[in-house]
Amino acid sequence: MPLFWKAYKSDVTSFIEELKAKKPTLEAEQRQGRALLWDKPVDRATQAEYRDAQVAQQPYVYQTKR
Repeated sequence: MPLFWKAYKSDVTSFIEELKAKKPTLEAEQRQGRALLWDKPVDRATQAEYRDAQVAQQPYVYQTKR
């Protein structure tokens, strides 16, 4: 390996590093957004009720029952 060899850094990696340097609160904001939309406590009892209330789908959806 030559002495002048430099590790490759993609344009995307450079962009992300630059973005994080300009806005250090970016990761915390992303975590807040994720918590707002996705990280919710799961109520196991309600989830079991939904599962029990589901109606089985017939093999061919568009066929009427005779």
